[in-house]
Amino acid sequence: MLWLIILIGLVGAVGLGYMAMSGPSPSKSVKRRVELIRERHGDVIAGNAQAQIRKLFAQRSSKLEGYASTLIPKPALLRKRLEMTGKEITLGKYALICIGIVAAITIGLTFKGAPFILSLLLGLFFGIGGPHFVIGKMINRRVNKFNSNFPDAIELMVRGLRSGLPITETLGIVASEIQGPVGLEFRLVSDKMKIGRTMEAALQDTADRLGTPEFQFFVITLAIQRETGGNLAETLSNLSDVLRKRAQMKLKIRAMSSESKASAYIVGSLPFVVFTMVWMINPHYMGGFFSDQRLMVAGLGGMVWMGIGAFIMAKMCNFEI
Repeated sequence: MLWLIILIGLVGAVGLGYMAMSGPSPSKSVKRRVELIRERHGDVIAGNAQAQIRKLFAQRSSKLEGYASTLIPKPALLRKRLEMTGKEITLGKYALICIGIVAAITIGLTFKGAPFILSLLLGLFFGIGGPHFVIGKMINRRVNKFNSNFPDAIELMVRGLRSGLPITETLGIVASEIQGPVGLEFRLVSDKMKIGRTMEAALQDTADRLGTPEFQFFVITLAIQRETGGNLAETLSNLSDVLRKRAQMKLKIRAMSSESKASAYIVGSLPFVVFTMVWMINPHYMGGFFSDQRLMVAGLGGMVWMGIGAFIMAKMCNFEI
């Protein structure tokens, strides 16, 4: 019975994580569009029924979003972080993942013999910190991929401007020719411009969502050129060269600090590796850290001090360019 409860909790947490982290399904999008067309041009009664069903599901999801916005501190900031991942992750899905991980870890450690308070604290730590860490990794991966292809997109715009195309047409060319996050973001900009948004407003919305200095430089460059005039192709060419040199400087700093980072990873992981090895050899000897309150306090204090040291070393290796 114990292992069944633990297995159900773990399967639920993994399932919620997969549902949230998986991107939008193309087949579901096509099916949704076909249903919308059928409702618009097909049977009126069936179309109204489908619309009512979809409205009920939308109200249910909005209620879940409302509960999540009430419970989660700073929901606007978290919603912005979720949008920066490029995935369709809502606050409701994020809250369900956190709750599932907290419940699974708490129940598993409690039935393993750990105190309930310690199990709950560890569950909260991994249930809240784990998804936050994963979302941060997804944002960094997408931003890095965007920044690596962004100079190529600017060069494509420069070639289009030199051939006589307007800036709005070059944005559409980048959206259709460049793959990955760059093409997706420029496609969103083009779609917003088609429905009446100005180019500056559409680009600024994208810059606020991405949060990258590179794209902000691009938006500022276009805004200044729109006000003062000048050769836009030459300005964008210089911007592309600056962005490439900036990326090269980042890679050089990463290479110079890689040895220090590797040493920090090794030294920081040694206590946990030794603790796990001793626990596997003699579980009774290390079991006091889960039952004796003095050892709990000592262990938590050591983890806090190690976290402070890791934070300081991370800041020492992080340079703003």
